[in-house]
Amino acid sequence: MALVLSEGGLQKATARVMAAFLFADSESVTATELTEQLGVSSGSVSGAIKMLSTVGLIERVPAPGSRREHYRLREGAWATLMSTQNGMVKSMFEAADQGIAAAGPDSLAARRLAEMRDFYGFMFRELPALVERWRAHRAGASPSDA
Repeated sequence: MALVLSEGGLQKATARVMAAFLFADSESVTATELTEQLGVSSGSVSGAIKMLSTVGLIERVPAPGSRREHYRLREGAWATLMSTQNGMVKSMFEAADQGIAAAGPDSLAARRLAEMRDFYGFMFRELPALVERWRAHRAGASPSDA
């Protein structure tokens, strides 16, 4: 799993931490547990936790009786991740539009950038509805349907 995640663009340590969350036998884990389990530095785990928290995949959770911070995979993490991607999609759309203006509408670059702009414009319009359809599907689906 970590190999696939790293091939998909995650840094190696972040991919390993994400895989550890996916396969954890407990509801939550601590950074120390991840460091020991994965055999990586506490700095690597800390950076991975920060990144995964920032994009909405994991969250800090209370752990009564524990003095350490506990984290878990967030419920609905994948839909949250895709929802936050819409900001990046909009940025790509705007960058392509600005590139067309800079290159001139009749240039070869503008022709290439138009496809990029059109693709990201389509994704920006469609992604929110797709995420909502997923959430509706999950709300009405039994665990075996998901």
